[in-house]
Amino acid sequence: MSNPILVNTWRGEIIENRHRGAIAVCDPKGRLVHSWGDVDALVYPRSAIKALQALPLVESGAADHFQLSGAELALACSSHSAETLHTETVRNWLTRLQLSEEDLECGPHAPYNDKDAAALILNQIAPGRVHNNCSGKHTGMLTTARFFGEETHGYIERGHPAQQRWMKSLGEMADIDMQRLPCSFDGCGIPVIAMPLKAIATAFARLATPDDLDASRVSAIDRITSAIAANPFMVAGSGRLCSEVMELTGRRVIVKSGADGVYTAALRDKNLGVALKIDDGTGEAAQVAILAVLTKLDSLHVAELEALATRSRTPITNTRGVLTGYREPAGW
Repeated sequence: MSNPILVNTWRGEIIENRHRGAIAVCDPKGRLVHSWGDVDALVYPRSAIKALQALPLVESGAADHFQLSGAELALACSSHSAETLHTETVRNWLTRLQLSEEDLECGPHAPYNDKDAAALILNQIAPGRVHNNCSGKHTGMLTTARFFGEETHGYIERGHPAQQRWMKSLGEMADIDMQRLPCSFDGCGIPVIAMPLKAIATAFARLATPDDLDASRVSAIDRITSAIAANPFMVAGSGRLCSEVMELTGRRVIVKSGADGVYTAALRDKNLGVALKIDDGTGEAAQVAILAVLTKLDSLHVAELEALATRSRTPITNTRGVLTGYREPAGW
């Protein structure tokens, strides 16, 4: 059975594109509270799980040993736009590890932020690995490798302890055996494991409400979510939905995008976790869908909904700035 249509893209008076997908909403016990579509199908969560991948950074003692700031912890959970504050924070962090940008094993790409991308071109500077949106996550993984005295070269390989640590933590949070699931490589080079949306949502429900977890994990989750809430800009950047939502909601609603139409949320006041995937991978549709499900769950206050109105029903313009249509929830 096909997944339901979650988002429609209108051009003029007709629907030009219909974006199907699935959404799982779970509680910390792993119980499915709400669902749309096939939530047992395997999907790659991509960057939407970075807050969970950062757990070993704190639990191991590496964050304390290297005296990581809240901004650096938030950056470890980020898909940043490579604005100056992002890249300089990564560089300074690497220096403390006695490493350099060349030790990052993510590939370079242009900054997501147009202004910073244009500045590189103007100054005839090629994008470096520090500009990769995942450079904060990679630096976090290098931090644990340095803390344990491990070889840093090849830290992105599946068998490296830096990768095995987060897989173990994520498996515990999601109640799933990560070693038995299909594995490929993410855009930044690290392993990416295919998981059911239900399992991902369960992990985020426990991120929202970790009461039944052991004390060390509760402490790590508290530190990570507090850092994210206090430094939402570091998680994404200017004009990015993740940063905008958390600037409005603080720790109450932790949201994170992933490539190819994935979104997650940890809803602290509702004791729920959310995971969604748009089948065709359209990121803009995923943004509309996550705001729609947050609205359905009464997770956003009236003033927050008003501030995010143009995100919930996204106007589409052409190159002349003329309004051509909208992207909006399909009424599920």
